[in-house]
Amino acid sequence: MQAVISGKLTLLMEIYRCAKEGAQFFIVTHSPILLGIPDCEIFCFDHGQIHTCSYEETDSYQITEMFINNRNALLNNLLRE
Repeated sequence: MQAVISGKLTLLMEIYRCAKEGAQFFIVTHSPILLGIPDCEIFCFDHGQIHTCSYEETDSYQITEMFINNRNALLNNLLRE
């Protein structure tokens, strides 16, 4: 798992470096790491419409934040038998 996260951070750095040199990318991802690339424009496809949104408005960010901040409570509710 650490290798995956490290790889995503390395990819983030390379994309950012290339973008600063004028490259453009279209990236389709749910990764909150890759969505966090500075100065990127994020498009959401919610409710049948394409629109821009902030990093903090993405489902990926919100779900990750909710899990990190409430891990024990969420796991207790989800895994309750």
